[in-house]
Amino acid sequence: MSSDRLLTLKAALEAALGDAIASTDVDRGELTVVLKAAAYADAMLRLRDDPSLRFEQLIDLCGLDYSDWKNLGTEGRRYAVVSHLLSVTHNWRLRVRVFCPDDDQPMVASATPVWNSANWFEREAFDMYGIVFDGHLDLRRILTDYGFIGHPMRKDFPVSGHVEMRYDAEKKRVIYQPVTIEPRENVPRVVREDHYGGLH
Repeated sequence: MSSDRLLTLKAALEAALGDAIASTDVDRGELTVVLKAAAYADAMLRLRDDPSLRFEQLIDLCGLDYSDWKNLGTEGRRYAVVSHLLSVTHNWRLRVRVFCPDDDQPMVASATPVWNSANWFEREAFDMYGIVFDGHLDLRRILTDYGFIGHPMRKDFPVSGHVEMRYDAEKKRVIYQPVTIEPRENVPRVVREDHYGGLH
């Protein structure tokens, strides 16, 4: 998007959302707005309905775990929800980020009352990251098994998981058992061996 259109969009966002905005950032021709968690639900509604914005479509929504981001450790909140919006009317796009106020029980408002396409996206963020979406009418796992323990996209989740399942022919059912895979160092030889391939 051209810099003039980005400035127009940024001005429209600031006028429509005001104090709901925590920060804005322009990078590589894209605008990102960070919203305050307390104002998130109302701000998302205004993003859709304000005539100067008119973001009719929610293209994507995902969870993020910022712990140890860029190997720098955690600065600020750990979990965030990022949405990508499209305005067909004005032909522009926007990235919206909101941080969950509580790292121990991450929760933000659901965007499903505004865009029903958020439904399965929010279920995936709940399943993978444990982010709860307040107001979601059917928040349950969507990718993992019903008995799955934990949230596999969290950075502190073990690579091998906590349990494994297998089919038991005698019991004629699937059973769960502790993981039998031995943890191993998974570092490429080029990194762990000083003279690998004749490199010094």
